[in-house]
Amino acid sequence: MSGLAALFSSILLGSMLFFAVIVAPTISRTLEEESLKFARNLFPKYYLWGMGVSTLAVISTMVAGSYTAILQVIILLGFVYGHQILQPKAANAKDQWLASDTAQDKAHYKSLHKRAVIIHAAQVLMLVIIVVTTQILRYQQP
Repeated sequence: MSGLAALFSSILLGSMLFFAVIVAPTISRTLEEESLKFARNLFPKYYLWGMGVSTLAVISTMVAGSYTAILQVIILLGFVYGHQILQPKAANAKDQWLASDTAQDKAHYKSLHKRAVIIHAAQVLMLVIIVVTTQILRYQQP
């Protein structure tokens, strides 16, 4: 994998971990009523950031002919799905739940949120695999 591909993968991994460990918990604990408005503004930007950096990683891995290109494409598709489909559905489900306050609407929103968390965790795992294996292979070469 090229140096640029490793750089983009590392940047994306770091930003995703920062978001999951620092940003998301802070939003939910401190903003209370403003959190919904803030999250609705932040998440589309987060997905766009991920799409942009992932696109650069895909291009650089394909140019380098790296085996990690397929994982980079899967990561990119996760961001596209999150931005185009999952985030709007989750926002609508949250609105429905807040309006109705039913267990069914709450469960629907929670299932969409869980899907987003699983996708995020899978993306992070793929990036860890990419970054670690790239470093191992780099130091094994003479």
